[in-house]
Amino acid sequence: MVSDPIGDFINRLKNASAVGSEMTATPYSKVKESISDILKKEGYLGFVNVKGKGVKKTLETGLIYKKDSSPKISEVKRISKPGRRVYKSFREIKPVKFGKGTLVLSTPNGIISEKEAKKMKVGGEALFEIW
Repeated sequence: MVSDPIGDFINRLKNASAVGSEMTATPYSKVKESISDILKKEGYLGFVNVKGKGVKKTLETGLIYKKDSSPKISEVKRISKPGRRVYKSFREIKPVKFGKGTLVLSTPNGIISEKEAKKMKVGGEALFEIW
């Protein structure tokens, strides 16, 4: 059993992109699926598929690479951890890497990117930054 499922998920994505893998599979959860959908919308993932039934459900994600075959995901920084939660109001949300990255937040409106949070003027728990 993993004590930090979100941390495990983003580390799997980072490791798969570092090795040049086209796809990675992780145990399924609704939170991971929501995060995957955001990363797909932001252009870090190519596809998101749910396979299996019940306990054996897995989440398959396809990674995207640039034209020079370097990974689109170069770094992932976990902000809020199980032992130390970090919350940000919408006024405290700043662009990641001068707008080239994405901050993923867990808000009362669901899991969203920092761009959507700014538009909706809502804050929440800062999960991680990706660029």
